[in-house]
Amino acid sequence: MNKTVRTRFAPSPTGYLHIGGLRTALYAYLFAKKNGGKFVLRIEDTDQERYVDGSVEIIYRTLKESGLIYDEGPDVGGDYGPYVQSERKEMYLEYAKELVKRGGAYYCFCSKERLEEIHANGATKYDKHCLSLSQEEIDRRIANGEPYVIRQNIPESGETTYHDMVFGDITVDYKDLEDNILIKSDGMPTYNFANVIDDHLMGINYVIRGTEYLSSTPKYNHLYQSFGWEIPNYIHLQPIMKDATRKLSKRHGDASYEDFVKKGYLSEAIMNYIALLGWSPKNDREKFSLKEMEEMFSIEGLSKSASIFDETKMRWLNSLYVKEMTPEAYLEYATPFFDKVEYLKGYDYKLLATLLQGRTEVFSDVGPLTEFITKFEGFDLTAFENKKWKTDCALAKQMIPELITLVKNGFDTLHDGLVAFAEEKGYKKGQVLWIFRIAITGSQVTPGGATEMAELFGKDECIRRMTESLSRL
Repeated sequence: MNKTVRTRFAPSPTGYLHIGGLRTALYAYLFAKKNGGKFVLRIEDTDQERYVDGSVEIIYRTLKESGLIYDEGPDVGGDYGPYVQSERKEMYLEYAKELVKRGGAYYCFCSKERLEEIHANGATKYDKHCLSLSQEEIDRRIANGEPYVIRQNIPESGETTYHDMVFGDITVDYKDLEDNILIKSDGMPTYNFANVIDDHLMGINYVIRGTEYLSSTPKYNHLYQSFGWEIPNYIHLQPIMKDATRKLSKRHGDASYEDFVKKGYLSEAIMNYIALLGWSPKNDREKFSLKEMEEMFSIEGLSKSASIFDETKMRWLNSLYVKEMTPEAYLEYATPFFDKVEYLKGYDYKLLATLLQGRTEVFSDVGPLTEFITKFEGFDLTAFENKKWKTDCALAKQMIPELITLVKNGFDTLHDGLVAFAEEKGYKKGQVLWIFRIAITGSQVTPGGATEMAELFGKDECIRRMTESLSRL
């Protein structure tokens, strides 16, 4: 590649940053870094009706937290600013007027009523009615203050072909393309116009975006050609699907990056997983850091098929990252999640972290993993319906009073005491530890063994719980 590679991520500030959008940003970032290029952030806020306050800050925060550090952007500057479309408004109008002179666009004064009428009569696209207006009429109507838009002038026949780096050559008939509006009646540009102007002026030579733009790209290429500009390279990405028939959708409330962070997913795991939604490294690895992705990324690994978002797999991947954390890092990350669980207040967080780290897939699991603490009701007799449990239940009734005495007199050496107790009474060690754990937790599944649970509760609470269990047998 002779020229410096320049990619961009150009989100609209219409709410949270959707997973699909973040994946586009990730691939644009990785392609730029793999090729020693620049990654640019541009805010496309021309759709003022859908603008949501605070969205721009979410975009900045998400990209920085996820490690996608952009080389140029609204808040970091650069040589090609401003990087916010609404701040470039006057420039678009000037380019649109230039395009009219070149024959690539024209003024359109059609009313909303006329447009509705031609569509009601079966038209599927605009009929070029205003293309035939004389310059004198155009000047007169503008001077009279008539509202107008500027439309692109697409050829009425023929076809055009362009190359996509994932899908190869794409051919589209001009008759399938409409004369889209480039400048709206309020003077703001549409996405179809502004993205071309900005990509050219910012030197973007690799455009990475979703396959929904495959059929529209010839319209953009026609703009480049009308201006005599070089057409960029294209990399189109298949969508991320919710299931076999539905796409993940911001409008339908599907999760964002920040939603997953709030659930307790680690940023590294989120980025690792979304990288796999449409890209496969040559060595079939599934776990890698952002730095490793920069080295491994290739266009050849991009899929021509859509990917289905599988949160179960992302949970599994997140669990690998959680297990690799130092105990100190796990405790620091888990503490806010412990704080949200009312019944955990007063417990030793450091000990809880030790017990839970190996069992945590996402940090919001700390609630379900510790529910036994608050749901304790002594021995659950319904759990002992088969013969083995009935035997243990009967054994528990005879054993628990002695275990209470054991705890009262030797809590500090509990494990050794329980082992000695089993030997002395002729019980199996596992049998004693099993009944003791059930007696103090009321649960067959706990994040630690018998003595770990005892350490968590403390001496007095263990005695109280065993006494409660005994009363239910």
